[in-house]
Amino acid sequence: MKVALIGATGKAGSRVLAELVQRGHAVTAIVRHPENVETSDKVAAHGVDGSKQALVDAIRGHDAVVSSVRFVDLDPDILVPAVQESGVKRYLVVGGAGSLLHPDGTQEVDQPGFPDVAKPNSNRGTDLLNLLKASSDLDWTFISPPRMFIPGERTGEFRYGKDHMLMKDDQPTSISFEDFAIALVDEMEKPERVRERFTVGY
Repeated sequence: MKVALIGATGKAGSRVLAELVQRGHAVTAIVRHPENVETSDKVAAHGVDGSKQALVDAIRGHDAVVSSVRFVDLDPDILVPAVQESGVKRYLVVGGAGSLLHPDGTQEVDQPGFPDVAKPNSNRGTDLLNLLKASSDLDWTFISPPRMFIPGERTGEFRYGKDHMLMKDDQPTSISFEDFAIALVDEMEKPERVRERFTVGY
């Protein structure tokens, strides 16, 4: 497939890029600083300034688009319309954990001890998810990591959930960037959760 990857140099985005390339997909890495992208016969770098039209032009003509950017760094009110206007229907989002539900029904972002510094990004992530739920023209999937989203190993062994935080020993579990990338690319290649949010964790 020909994939547009927004945020290809980030912690999660770089692992998604590696996973896509390993599986033989052609990737356009859409970033603010294209000089930071290691290009190859499978990877082309495309610099954008964050404006909607620049994103539309960069995304158009691909089979799928993946966004892996902090929600406070690229406004969902720009990002989602840009994907819609590009004409690309398949859209996968590296989501946040903030909107995942705990067993008592409260969101992760509302849990005691949730860092205040992280709340604006989490709330923007919820905004983006709500925009997708309200859309009718995108085959979207929003993939939330659990609380601990960290560098690690590519094991291919993890669990799936939907809207609730996956727990282990009554505590939120974790996922490596590498295994998260497997789950995302699996869903891109063989869609099973279109117009849904899901989560993965150990």
